[in-house]
Amino acid sequence: MTSEEATHEPERSATPYQVRFPSRSDSGLEQDEEWCVVTLADGTEERLRFHDYREIYPHPGLYEQIFYERLSCSSPKTVVGLLERQLKANDADARELRVLDLGAGNGMVGEELKGIGAGTVVGVDIIQEAAEDFTDLPDAIEEQLRSHNLNTLACVAALGFGDIPPLAFATAYDLLGPDGWLAFNIRDDLLEAGSGGFAGLIRAMYRDRWIEPLDSERYVHRLSSVDGEPLYYVAMVARKLGSASARERVEELEAV
Repeated sequence: MTSEEATHEPERSATPYQVRFPSRSDSGLEQDEEWCVVTLADGTEERLRFHDYREIYPHPGLYEQIFYERLSCSSPKTVVGLLERQLKANDADARELRVLDLGAGNGMVGEELKGIGAGTVVGVDIIQEAAEDFTDLPDAIEEQLRSHNLNTLACVAALGFGDIPPLAFATAYDLLGPDGWLAFNIRDDLLEAGSGGFAGLIRAMYRDRWIEPLDSERYVHRLSSVDGEPLYYVAMVARKLGSASARERVEELEAV
């Protein structure tokens, strides 16, 4: 887990990698099963699953090349843009935002937040160990996070495939002060399916008036690496209501 002020810019690669995506014969791949073969500068090849972030991030600029240049990922800009519109609609100053970026990855969301003027961004990495740690925060880490007086939670392209457990999202929600902002997204069909997981948590938060939905937008998150078809997500912005523990609610839902 890392924390930082909103000054980080993702490292760029001067020389593009050679990236080969699956053929159309692999069209049955689920989104979290997608992969690519990357030719590195020394001529060696590596096959990398898209969700194996630990293997992608060590190669400077590779993440950006795959997801933003080749697959046209728009989620950081879309989610942060939706938040910015709500800030303006509510006469709120972006400079007052103290953001917990849950699933911060390589800092693309943090860069967008900095672009709208966010004062502070505290990033939590998306790797599995960080996600698991966040479900049971050590006292010292929780105290450090609370010292920022967080008033915004951002979680972009990190929900629905086991990257960020619902319990971790609930823990992050509980760290926000009253009337805190939430800006997040999830694939559209995952939000609609069933009553468990993250979708079940969001429904419970809406129903029990723990969050007030302000705006949402269905949009193209990125293109599929297999057939180039659009992958649709829903971006949402909400405000925190009351002081009920979302963590306790998730534990109740998981116990059913």
